[in-house]
This record gives sequence, C-alpha cells and structure tokens, in this order.
Amino acid sequence: MVLKGKNMPGKSRGAVFTATGLIGSLTVGVATAQSEAPEKERMNVLFLISDDMRAELGAYGSVTARTPNLDRLAAQGVRFEHAYCQYPLSGPSRASLLTGRRPTTSGLYSNREWFGATYPDWVSLPKYFRQQGYASLRSGKVFHGGIDDTEAWSEGGEARTWSNPVNLAPPEAMSVAEVRDHYVRISRQDESRASQTDRWEAVEGEAVHSLGDTKVANRAIDFIRRSKESGEPFFIACGFSKPHTPYVAPKEFFDLYNTDSIPLPPDFASLPMVPVGFPSGSIRPKNADLFISRVASPEESRAMIRAYMACISYVDWNVGRVLAELDRQNLRERTIIIFWSDHGYQLGEKGKWSKAGSLWEKGTRVPFVILDPRAKGNGQTSTRVVELVDIYPTLADLCGLPVPKELDGVSLRPLLENPATTWERPAYTVWNEHGKGITGVSVRTERWRYAEFFGHGPGAYLTDPLTDPHEMRNLVSEPEYSDIVAELHRLATEYVAGKTELQREEH
Repeated sequence: MVLKGKNMPGKSRGAVFTATGLIGSLTVGVATAQSEAPEKERMNVLFLISDDMRAELGAYGSVTARTPNLDRLAAQGVRFEHAYCQYPLSGPSRASLLTGRRPTTSGLYSNREWFGATYPDWVSLPKYFRQQGYASLRSGKVFHGGIDDTEAWSEGGEARTWSNPVNLAPPEAMSVAEVRDHYVRISRQDESRASQTDRWEAVEGEAVHSLGDTKVANRAIDFIRRSKESGEPFFIACGFSKPHTPYVAPKEFFDLYNTDSIPLPPDFASLPMVPVGFPSGSIRPKNADLFISRVASPEESRAMIRAYMACISYVDWNVGRVLAELDRQNLRERTIIIFWSDHGYQLGEKGKWSKAGSLWEKGTRVPFVILDPRAKGNGQTSTRVVELVDIYPTLADLCGLPVPKELDGVSLRPLLENPATTWERPAYTVWNEHGKGITGVSVRTERWRYAEFFGHGPGAYLTDPLTDPHEMRNLVSEPEYSDIVAELHRLATEYVAGKTELQREEH
C-alpha cells in the first residue's frame, strides 16, 4: 500500500524516505546551513498541533511509541520536559492558549463557548499575526470544533456553530437549576458523541486518501508552497485531530505495534477508581471518551492502547510530510516551528480513559517543542516548568512583534537561549465539573505535584514525581511534608480564590 500524488512524500532535500509502503520510515532532517538573513526579513511560524496527545513520544522516554519525525524535531529544537495545559479539555485549553488568557481569567470552561462572544476586544494569536501583516492560514483543528475564530484567518476559517457567551455571574446570583441544566446538556452532548467513538479501525487502500489528517497535511503542504511563491511571511496552523477518538489510522501504523506486547500501566483498573488515600474528587466516576459505563478488560485495553499509539505514529508521519515540504522550499531557516498538544490523556491509569477532569500528571502534561533556528539552546532539553498559555507571548516575542501587555503568559525566549536558566514559575491546571465554580486545581513545580478539590469530594493530594511517577501515594498528611503542603496549598488557593464551587450544594 503506497500513497501517490502531488502532496505525498517523495525524495527531497533535507528528507530521507524509503520506498516500502505508506510509512516509508520517514524521517525529516534539519537543514544544517544557517545563513544570516537580513533583520528586516520576518520569521515565519509553522504551528503544529495534535489533539489528545499525551507526552507519549520516543523523545519523552516512551518505550512503545514509534515517532521518528517528532523525535528528530525534539532533538533539534528545545524540548520542554515539563509543559502543562491550563484545562484538560480541548475547547477551554485551546481558548486559553490562543487568547493568552488563563481559564480563571476568561471563565471559559466548556467546549461550547466562543471567547469572542464574551470578550469581543480580545485578539487571538492567529488574528494578531494577521493584523501584523502575516498570511494567517488554517488547516485542520485549531480552535475547538464549532467555535473557530473565523475572522482570524486569511484563508481556511470555519463558520462558527456556537457563539455562546460565558455566564460570568457569581454562583450565588445564578439559578441552580439553570446552571445545572446547561452543563448537563453540554455533558450529554459530549458523552453522546464520545460513545460513538469507542472503536478503532485500521484503514487500507484508497480509503487512506480520504482520512482527515492526511488532508490536513496536504493542505498545509499546499500553503507552504504557495507561501514560498508569494514571499509573504506566514503563520500556518496545522491541526491534526489524532490521536483523538475514534482511533482510525492507516493499517501500516497499526502494524508497528504488537497488541500482546503493549504494557498496561502499573495502576491499571477496569473501571474508574479513586486510589486509596486520595480525595474522591480526583477521579470522575464515569469515563468520557472510551469504555463509557462498561468494564475495560486487559485484552481490550491493550488493543485500545495499540490503536492510540497507531494514531500517534500517523500524526508523526503527517508532521514529517509537512516538515519535508518546508525543507523542499528552503524555508527552514526563516521558520519557527512549534509542536504542542492541547492536553494529556489517561489510558487506563486509575481506570480512566479520557482527559476530561484529569488533574493527574498524565492528563495535564503535554509534548511541547520549539525550534527557532536562531536559538542558542537548540538540541537541548529544558526541565523547567512551562505552560501552554506562554505560547502566545513567546511567538510574538520571537517574531519581533509587540507583546500584548494584557496576556497572562510570559515569553519563553530565555529558555530557548539557555534551557537551564533560572525559572521558578509553577504550572496551574483547573477543572470545573458542574458549572458552579472550579472543582479542582493542580500545581506543578519541578519537584512536586499538588492538587486540591472543592465542592463534592473535597481534599488534597501531594505526590513526588521522582519517587512515585505513577502517583500512587498521597503525602499530604505526612508530617515531614507539612511545609511543602502549606506552600502549595497557598499557591493553589490564591490561584482560584473566589472562583471555587461551594462546599455544600445550594437548595
């Protein structure tokens, strides 16, 4: 099975391919010659996105994932070991990154709220680049489906399906029934859609051409070609939908993995299960993406993890095709490449098969790489803690644009120059379960993970990533950690002050 066509991979400068099959062991080389371009030339941006991809790449130490292109990109740029989303759900996470505001600033906590309906003066990242004279080009999923910032794009904008404003009234001023009905309706819509995706499929033959992410890469490749011809500076956003469910990918990517060899996590459970000693609010009682209201057997779980890995490898292949075109057009030296995912994912850890509501490490940590050909830190890994909300100010800074002062994040330029530089900024992630205030917040430092829960199932946990990477022991009540707990509790409660769900239900 070999894909052929004008947008399929072939031999080119800076790329190596084999002639066997769709995968072809595609690895993309990085141009080594770095000529000094005139300062007046603007840097382009290639904005690569994956949906639902946890930090499960070879570059992040995965013993299972086959990701040669992303591993190569990570080795050539600056790989961030500790990068975290601000909300473990696609819509709010992307809204946070793309507006440069935290969910605690915006109040955006669902997949059905378009930021512009509530904040018409906010300028999203792609719109900002368009306003600065860039061709802003969209291929695939960038904002969450149905709430695209349509006017942000020179080409590729999608008509909005939802433009719901955020209800920013304080909980005590809102009708409890009104709030509950709104969020129950949203939850049912999302779970109804999720229940249709509890499957996987290995696609063969001509059907491969019609797969969504193949088309997304094709369009991005076309944008790169046309941008080279026009000479305009570009901001190309290329958003792949995988490894989001349903796990559908070309068969050759499934063939990379043996189901029987897929390891289950040490804390695997067949149903969502709160670990002993942890607050009940730390695990939702029902899965949102896979194995909804049913048991996940070890055999079926291995098959599902294999399908997830196949989709990651499919994303890797498509990323390789896009990067190969960048090299083919000799644009590598004038392009900042960034790769990120909107949140992490749990694959059976503690019985959870989704991202929604996960404030655990697997749910909040994401793969994140920046390759700016001018950066002194290229080829290194930064262990500093960073947040996705930092991306907006970072790209503006790197491209020599004024950084909007109202953004919540900070530029990561210092870490691109020296990945080990002093950087004492924790990462925060929140979750709002019922629409009546934040029900959980996590704080990640380089040394510790802490989470606190409010409303139903209140409590807190402290885990040690060095000695307990699977988060199986809660240290929060152990006397020797009391000072650490006190400080992290202070950070957590200050971050969500006045925005949490009340301890008792309103009647």
